[in-house]
Amino acid sequence: MSRNLQTSGKLRPVDLARRHGLSTQAVRNYEEAGILPTAERTASGYRVYTPLHERALAAFLALVPGHGHATATVVMQAVNRDAVDEAFQLIDESHARLLHDRRTLRAVEDALRGLTGESAGTDSAGFRQMFIGPLAEELGVRPATLRKWEAAGLVRPRRDPVTGYRVYDPADVRDAHLVHQLRRGGYLLERIAPLITQVRTAGGLEPLEGALRDWRGRLSDRGRAMLRGAAALDAYLVERG
Repeated sequence: MSRNLQTSGKLRPVDLARRHGLSTQAVRNYEEAGILPTAERTASGYRVYTPLHERALAAFLALVPGHGHATATVVMQAVNRDAVDEAFQLIDESHARLLHDRRTLRAVEDALRGLTGESAGTDSAGFRQMFIGPLAEELGVRPATLRKWEAAGLVRPRRDPVTGYRVYDPADVRDAHLVHQLRRGGYLLERIAPLITQVRTAGGLEPLEGALRDWRGRLSDRGRAMLRGAAALDAYLVERG
């Protein structure tokens, strides 16, 4: 380090804790975990913190909302052992995950817009009951594709008790259309499965639209939190010299 702040001010664990609404034990735990630099000790064994430690704690607490506790911990540990490039890579990976989540959200929104247009003129649920052949023709896929989606759990048609034919209820037809939209967007089946589960859990497309608005808001909050975390981490890096 180009300058030593260990002698520029002295703080007790309780001082650091109170300034950030933490317990003194939490502060000690953060030091032991490598989130804070190692504190000097008095002759009687008491920890002595400095403004550098306070800056480190502020950086960690600012990183957590945007990157999560685990990533924020590893970032601070890397910085404190002077592996700054490693810390930057971790932050880049976290930003990449946020970008992936944004693209997933956009794909679902695009799919819903496509379904809105396709569902005009059908029953009150927006889709009508269908057999596999007509549904495949409507989607422009082969019946084998629908059977593959069924095997992956993306659609769940029932069987007619007399003929044994697959019967796609309106919710199944809706799911098939949504899967089709996402496949056209380049999404793999394993990535589509949790989205279809969310549609089913929400009870249909209309409740899901509200969930998507909440999802979009959470992504924006994460983005803002990442900005605040970056500012606090940069301030800590400046203090470290």
